[in-house]
Amino acid sequence: MKPQDITLQGALWLSMAGEKFGSPQHLALLAQIDVCGSISQAARTTGISYKAAWDAIDHMNNLAGEPLVERLSGGKGGGGTRLTARGRQLVANYQIIAQEHQQFLRNLQRQAGNMADDLLLLKGMSMKTSARNQFLGKVVAIRTGAVNDEVELEVADGLRLVAVVTHDSSENLGLAPGTTAFALIKASSVIVGSGQDGMRLSARNQLHGTVSRLQPGAVNTEVVIELAPGSSIAAIITNGSASQLGLQVGSPACAIFKASSVILGVPG
Repeated sequence: MKPQDITLQGALWLSMAGEKFGSPQHLALLAQIDVCGSISQAARTTGISYKAAWDAIDHMNNLAGEPLVERLSGGKGGGGTRLTARGRQLVANYQIIAQEHQQFLRNLQRQAGNMADDLLLLKGMSMKTSARNQFLGKVVAIRTGAVNDEVELEVADGLRLVAVVTHDSSENLGLAPGTTAFALIKASSVIVGSGQDGMRLSARNQLHGTVSRLQPGAVNTEVVIELAPGSSIAAIITNGSASQLGLQVGSPACAIFKASSVILGVPG
C-alpha cells in the first residue's frame, strides 16, 4: 500500500490576558486600514460589515489599553482613518509572526510523510467490532454485477482479500480503485487447512501462511496464521480438528473463507 498525502493547516490567533486579541481577519482589517485609510473600504476588502469592523477595533483597543486606530478630520480628503504608531507596530509584528507560522507549517509538512496512513491505522485500532480479524487496505479492483460487486482489497504487499457486497453497498461506501477500506472477518468464518491439502475449493479466499500461535480452549482452539510480516488472521476451530490437522507453531497452514464472509467498511 502506498502512503497517502496529508496537508497540514493551521490558524494563528493572538491573545492577551487569556482573551483572544484578534483573528487573522481582524489583523488583516488593520492592515487594510493602513493601506486605504478607510474603515468602510477596509471592511469590504476583508469581507466583514462596517459594524463588525468597528466592534473588532473597539475590542482590540480595549485589550491593548490604547488606540490602534484614530480618526482624521477635515483636510482635502474630508478626513479618514489611520493606524496609530502602536497599531502599525502590531500589524508589522503580526506579519512577521504569520510568516514564521507558515514556515513552521511547511517544515512540519515535510515531516508528515506517512502520517495519513498512521491516522487511519489509529482510527482502525479504536474501532469497536466483534470481528476478530480486521485489515486496512486499498481497493485494487471492482467487478460489478447486476446485484453484487466483487471487491478486491490489497491489505499488504502481495496480500489481497476478496469480498462480495451488494452493488448498493458498494455505491453507498463509495468504493472505487484507490479507496481506503477496512475488511472485517469473523474468526468463526475462517476454515483452516493444513497447507498441504490438494483439494480444490470454491472459497474465493485461500491465504497461505504459517501457524504463529495456538490457544487451546475447553472445546475450541484459536489458530493464528501469519500471512505476511505484520499480517495475520485468526480462526476458531474445534480441538478435534486442530489435532487431526496436526497443527503446531511453525507448521504451514491455509486460511480459507468465503468472499461473502468479508464485511467492508470505510473510514468515516
